[in-house]
Amino acid sequence: MGVLDKIFGSKNQKILKKVQPLVKAINELEDGFSRLVDEDLKNKRNEFIERYSEGESLDDLLPEAFATVREVSKRQLGLRHYDCQLVGGVALHNCQIAEMATGEGKTLVATLPSYLNSITKRKVVLVTVNDYLAKRDAEWMKPIYENLDIKVSFITSGQDIE
Repeated sequence: MGVLDKIFGSKNQKILKKVQPLVKAINELEDGFSRLVDEDLKNKRNEFIERYSEGESLDDLLPEAFATVREVSKRQLGLRHYDCQLVGGVALHNCQIAEMATGEGKTLVATLPSYLNSITKRKVVLVTVNDYLAKRDAEWMKPIYENLDIKVSFITSGQDIE
């Protein structure tokens, strides 16, 4: 680390410092969202679509949308997005690269910006490196997406993926 980095912080530290208020806002919503019934969580998408069409930005809706995904994930798969995964979701939403090692939850992270960007009513496409992962991840995350009122499908190159 250089002297200037020690004084002013690295580029990554600056990015993380900007993202921390979002993570805090998402976490503060968790208790309230945990009290919602499944149908209320599913209906959040229509609420967000309406608010987006009335001028709220995706960035404005991000904390609530991510909190919605987190709660549905907990209920459907027993998987709760950790703070570092929320940071990864924010990075992906902001078109930044988020490097994560094997087993750190990239597939789960992708549910966050996918849901948020579905609010625009445009199709959201996730690309993965091979047919096996495309099928596995679509089927694995399907309960989350379906309970968020999103349809899931996958396309493979037609090779046998069994």
